[in-house]
Amino acid sequence: MSDSNNFPGKRLGLSASGRNSLAPFWRRAFAILIDWLLSLFIANALFGGQNLATLIVFGVTQWLFIATVGFSIGQRLLGLRVRPLSRGWVGFWRSLIRVSLILLVLPPTIWDSDGRGLHDKAAGTVIVRL
Repeated sequence: MSDSNNFPGKRLGLSASGRNSLAPFWRRAFAILIDWLLSLFIANALFGGQNLATLIVFGVTQWLFIATVGFSIGQRLLGLRVRPLSRGWVGFWRSLIRVSLILLVLPPTIWDSDGRGLHDKAAGTVIVRL
């Protein structure tokens, strides 16, 4: 029988549900898909669809948006926010670490028991619901 007092994010000090609870996988995945499609559109419009341009646009927009406002466009549309475990703002260094690891693809596919990818663990961040 499962313990109803034990939930993903509990040991991180997050809520069980609602605001400031761990964002579910499907929302995080859909948010990154939205962000990638927007980057693809921008890269096609400005650079004629070069693959490297899409990657650069994605990386720069993720880095700047998360560092300054705490979420990407896709995350905002789905009611998510990246925040450091220590509270406050993510900032430029944490955001740079996080985005650099996302661009390597493998770190976001490896999770801990709280559903945090290696990119979030390395940056000391977590994605929560707004």
